[in-house]
Amino acid sequence: QVQLMESGGGSVQAGGSLRLPCAASGYDTYSFACMGWFRQAPGKEPEGVVVVESDGSTRYADSVKGRFTISQENAKNTLWLQMTSLKPEDTARYYCAADYRPALCVGEPYEYQYRGQGTQVTVSS
Repeated sequence: QVQLMESGGGSVQAGGSLRLPCAASGYDTYSFACMGWFRQAPGKEPEGVVVVESDGSTRYADSVKGRFTISQENAKNTLWLQMTSLKPEDTARYYCAADYRPALCVGEPYEYQYRGQGTQVTVSS
């Protein structure tokens, strides 16, 4: 059974940084067709943040380009999201997601088959 577990969330001031790990079990991260992160703020629709496909290509939301970086540590079956220059509008619950079906990779990570429980990120001004 595939399980994804995020951690590393917390409260930071604007301009700060956080690094979120997503630990995968039941399936090797390098075997997924695509993995990614999405976020959801209270009362808002989910928003795709970043996707990484099995060939290493990445796709970032315009709102996080230049500030967020996705990376994979396959030896530890972990997906990372490095967030810098955080803004109050980045406040949301962040979810890791994955899918083994290549056809899903053109979509948003909140459409993927597997997702974790999320971790809360709060950025104060």
